[in-house]
Amino acid sequence: MTRSFLRPRRAALLLAGALLLAAGCSAGSTASPGGSAGQGGGATTLRVGLAAEPANLDFTRTDGAAIPEALLVNVYEGLVKVNQETGEIEPLLAESWTVSPDGRTYDFTLRKGVTFSSGEAFTADDVKFSIERVKSADWTVSLKSGMNVVQSVEVVSPTQARVVLSEPSNSWLFRMTTRIGAMFDPSGVGDLANTPVGTGPYSVAEFRRGDALVLRERDGYWGQRPPIREVTLRYFKDPTAMTNALLTDGIDVVATVQAPESLAQFEGDSRFRVIEGTTNGEVTLAMNNASGPTGDVRVRRAIAMAIDHKAVLDTAWAGRGALIDTMVPPTDPWYEPLPDVTPYDPAAARALLAEAGTPNLTLRFRIANLPYAVAAAQVVQSQLAAVGIDAQIEPLEFPARWLEQAFTNADYDLSIVAHVEPRDIATFGSPQYYWRYDNPDVARLLAEADSGSADQQVADLKQVGRIIAEDAAADWLFLIPNLMVVDADVQGLPQNRIGESLDLTTISRA
Repeated sequence: MTRSFLRPRRAALLLAGALLLAAGCSAGSTASPGGSAGQGGGATTLRVGLAAEPANLDFTRTDGAAIPEALLVNVYEGLVKVNQETGEIEPLLAESWTVSPDGRTYDFTLRKGVTFSSGEAFTADDVKFSIERVKSADWTVSLKSGMNVVQSVEVVSPTQARVVLSEPSNSWLFRMTTRIGAMFDPSGVGDLANTPVGTGPYSVAEFRRGDALVLRERDGYWGQRPPIREVTLRYFKDPTAMTNALLTDGIDVVATVQAPESLAQFEGDSRFRVIEGTTNGEVTLAMNNASGPTGDVRVRRAIAMAIDHKAVLDTAWAGRGALIDTMVPPTDPWYEPLPDVTPYDPAAARALLAEAGTPNLTLRFRIANLPYAVAAAQVVQSQLAAVGIDAQIEPLEFPARWLEQAFTNADYDLSIVAHVEPRDIATFGSPQYYWRYDNPDVARLLAEADSGSADQQVADLKQVGRIIAEDAAADWLFLIPNLMVVDADVQGLPQNRIGESLDLTTISRA
């Protein structure tokens, strides 16, 4: 059946990674970050404040969300993309596609007249190159495993590409909306860390570490011209500094509110609008399942039961957001509330610690030095102290030290970071992922969910969600909301963020 768009086949997406920040070096011309955008009157420049700064511009070799947040859809495009509001899969570089009755063969019809920012034409050869490159040693991020199911890619014609899977996969097309589905120019992959080459409406004009990334409209884009011609993404480690920048006309958008208590000064002020929606970003208390005291399920359950999650949300995030009980946000089809699995019960927590022979614990609480993580950690530390656990907070510079020590080496007992990749419950199927959780039943259910029917997928993933909650494989503090504050004339920002990209192509100014 030919489809101009396809609903996402309900899937568990094996997506690794934590919300990562950091920076990079200059890549291009000399646009001036932070210059005045002007107010109203159809202004064609925009300055956006963000907290998550890229370490470089190469998401093929650097884990985390900051790089695709800035570049995916805006600079790089895939065959398909996810609608941020509905979660549906929509055409992008593929204008349509068909799926064989056995669910293994995808035939994509590509748009004509598409070029890369290098001037090279985009063809089916680039589809083959891009997909096969994900499966090669050139891609090193753990997300690449999402392409393991691809058996072959065939160039049928310059505008026809055929992808054959080794087995049916409910999740593969959805994975193609993420960074692993980005299309690359074979002649433009020599310096991805500094010089991205994509088919999107923007190209990178400048990237200055610790300051800003400037995206500028490029000539020859195949699609509709973006209303905003130049976007400066400015990065702030201090949430107060970001707020002050908006108040003093240093930026036009706070795209990631890091201090929800600051919203009161904007609500009711006609100069600004506050946008509140949802995300799939789970603020997660990671627990090392393979070593140290947290290798004991009784200790992990005690930790989960010692935490008053509503108090964490109220204190760390001003009560905005939602409570979740496992690695499944309400926007996923397999969402199921599980409030009774590890309820707040300090007495039961103390009893479990005594049963485990660890009534007085000292744990290394190595967190990302991000505002939400620090605020949440302080509340959790206090609550754990009430049951006899001394959680010693050690903020790690984010992303470099946190990525190396916690994420890569799993050198921690407890950690906190927001996991923003969509449908990331399947990270619990990988024993090498940083929580080092190894449960063969979970791995089996995840595999069966991906290859089975849609109904089986939902049932299997609900079961996975329950098992990891019962095992206290991690503890889920809250679901971070999508909170933005924008100048009143800024229009078109999506209310929800349920994909990897901050889609700048829909934004305009009155």
